Amino acid sequence: MLKTAIEAAIGAGRIISERYPGGRSITVKGFRDLVTDADRAAESLICELIRARFPDHAILSEEAGGKAIDSGFTWVVDPLDGTTNYAHHYPVFAVSIGVLEHGEPLMGVIHDPLRDQTFVAHRGAGARLNDAEIHASGETALKNALVGVDWGHEDKVRERMLRYVRRLLPCCGTVRASGSAALALAYVAAGWTDAYFQPGLKPWDAAAGMLLVKEAGGRCTTLNGDPYRVQLPDCLATNRLIHDELLKLLNKEV
Repeated sequence: MLKTAIEAAIGAGRIISERYPGGRSITVKGFRDLVTDADRAAESLICELIRARFPDHAILSEEAGGKAIDSGFTWVVDPLDGTTNYAHHYPVFAVSIGVLEHGEPLMGVIHDPLRDQTFVAHRGAGARLNDAEIHASGETALKNALVGVDWGHEDKVRERMLRYVRRLLPCCGTVRASGSAALALAYVAAGWTDAYFQPGLKPWDAAAGMLLVKEAGGRCTTLNGDPYRVQLPDCLATNRLIHDELLKLLNKEV
């Protein structure tokens, strides 16, 4: 399964990177929510490969939909995470494929085709980037931390994010918004950022990334501190060392 996930992610990445320099067909599928011809072509490759090798497994994919999370194995697919970036030729996007077993993350692959970076995690086996082990950062102070955020599509999510960021900015090193939740989570796992949070995630945004963070020694919860599951919309991922301090700040009464 892991070999298939890697093969599918790299194959899909090849499709979206080959189409990246030119024009593209863009469809609005929802409020501030785009889909391109590259999304659909990449998704087709991934799903066809999974169905050919694992016909009994469920697939939940951003563009094609599919079955709800199954009691057995469920592949959770985002063929192009960061579609708005891609549509604007902003070079931050990735392919994300997670495999759940009884609803819990078992494997995760996030592939950045422009940088040829493939992040891989398997439950209990650690996290890797292009075959080298990766680990969450060792930063212990929020005042020095680089924190990733994303704004989301809906106004109510953005308003909530603004409240959080107003609390956060005076207390942390700095903040970055990448436009790709999958890559933001991978960067926490790699130790390039110290934390990431978002209150409006979908299962395909986080299924692979949350496992990467955990296997790299980090921690994932909801923004209230409850155990995080891929069906939940809000997620806080950190290097573990600043998690409680950040939780306290985000939930501070103002």
